[in-house]
Amino acid sequence: MGLKQVQIFVRGRVQGVYFRATTQRESRRLGLSGWVKNRPDGSVEIVAEGDEDRLKDLIAWANRGPSAARVERVDIRWRSFTGEYFDFRIVD
Repeated sequence: MGLKQVQIFVRGRVQGVYFRATTQRESRRLGLSGWVKNRPDGSVEIVAEGDEDRLKDLIAWANRGPSAARVERVDIRWRSFTGEYFDFRIVD
């Protein structure tokens, strides 16, 4: 499929439920790089790069999230691969 980047916005009860930590673990398991952060509006933003099929797996996971989360909406923006990330991190 090729390398891509995706920006994901996850809305619902997604802060204070270990969403960022489990996103980091899942992304690393999938071999993706990028970052995840809480946004001031209560959503979580994810930017991930890697194989398109693995990114689709991350999107499917983000629609569920960790067990304590209640995901109401996921918005996705596909972008071109940049290669600027070497790991998957939680950022402020």
